[in-house]
Amino acid sequence: MSTALRVTDLAKSYGGKRAVDGISFDVRAGELYALLGPNGAGKTTTLRMVAGLLAADAGSISVFDVDARADPLAAKQMIAWLPDEPLLYDKLTAWEYLEFVAGLWGVPPARARAEAERLLKILTLWDNRNDRCETFSRGMKQKAVLAGALLHQPKLLMLDEPLTGLDAAASRLVKDMIRERVDQGAGVILTTHILEVAERMADRIGIIKDGKLLIEGSLEELRTQAGAQGQSLEDVFLSLTAQPAATRETADAQ
Repeated sequence: MSTALRVTDLAKSYGGKRAVDGISFDVRAGELYALLGPNGAGKTTTLRMVAGLLAADAGSISVFDVDARADPLAAKQMIAWLPDEPLLYDKLTAWEYLEFVAGLWGVPPARARAEAERLLKILTLWDNRNDRCETFSRGMKQKAVLAGALLHQPKLLMLDEPLTGLDAAASRLVKDMIRERVDQGAGVILTTHILEVAERMADRIGIIKDGKLLIEGSLEELRTQAGAQGQSLEDVFLSLTAQPAATRETADAQ
């Protein structure tokens, strides 16, 4: 199985404080990787560095064997980034927004129109395609941004809290579309505070705190490593993130 994303010793500081502290992990092609952690753990900063929106202080980022720091344009061609706050041009209609996104990615017009129609219909936005984005609800905006992220069929999809503001039906649609991209061989990395979603959807899970990766693996592997057999992901997460780092490191050494 090929590696969609490889992050090695990645670091970022703000005002002398390490927001991301030498983090390393892989996301495989055809895998959904959930990056979990409490608020301020460094999840979004990590994804923003992978997306090329923040410069890393140290470390390396590889996207399907392309060095993202040495050749950022080539890496970005394979990436889609969905931030936790949907960013749209409010005066554009949904259709115009997708035309604009397609142009940025250089998607051929005929293919762009067909894919935009397919995505808008799946996401139940087809009847609103000629409505300005400023009239959309939070959930509709989230779906429109997802359509834009998927339009060029990215090989690496990064989603920061993708289910925020969505009702149950819309959440199911988005989860189905994410799983479809995974089944088609894309690597997907997402952050979420809804641990039940990560427990059900993720092939592997990484838990970070204070910019450091505490543990990663499948849910069963996390349970084994944490000594929490039979417990939920929420129980494992809380037991790990509640421990002070010094206490945890002492326990690991014993």
